[in-house]
Amino acid sequence: MNEIVKVENVVVKIKDALILDNINLSIEKGTICGLVGRNGSGKTMLMKSICGFLPTTEGKITVLGDVVGVKDKFAKNLGFIIETPGFMPNYSAYKNLEFLSSINSKIDKQKIKDIIALVGLNPDSKKKVGKFSLGMNQRLGIAQALLEDPELLILDEPFNGLDNDGVLQIRNLLLALKEQGKTIIMASHTKEDIDILCDKVCYMDKGKLTPDCV
Repeated sequence: MNEIVKVENVVVKIKDALILDNINLSIEKGTICGLVGRNGSGKTMLMKSICGFLPTTEGKITVLGDVVGVKDKFAKNLGFIIETPGFMPNYSAYKNLEFLSSINSKIDKQKIKDIIALVGLNPDSKKKVGKFSLGMNQRLGIAQALLEDPELLILDEPFNGLDNDGVLQIRNLLLALKEQGKTIIMASHTKEDIDILCDKVCYMDKGKLTPDCV
């Protein structure tokens, strides 16, 4: 299988703090990899490094054939939610995604509406995002991550704030994306999410990754 992400002997330090400690990880195309660990274990920092947002101190990260995290090099063909999604509160879900899509001018209006509906929101609603519940905001964050049909998705706690119906809907969506050949890295505190969705599970603690992901 083709490697989409390869993390080789990666160390990340911020000032004198060791954030990631000799991380090695390989993720193949069309799989879902789960990152598990307590708050502060390093999961979010590893995700940021794979995106290219957090420069590596040592080692190398390759995403879709490109080395990231050096010389302001970011991962391409990537959709992500890391920490709390941020949107313009005085605009609707549609308007927020329309603004984002205008940056690269790749997405037409109907595609924006289709993606909003895909995550269980009403694309025609005029409700301002500032009035959204946590779950609605999370759904919109997932829609934003899917906006340009990326090959790789990085999702930090994608089920945060969702009710039971929402959890089932997003689980089915992620499994459908996997069937389409998408590759997904996700963190979740919920064992059931990890057990149902993930082909590979990696445990983190104190910036270290278990030697063998299962």
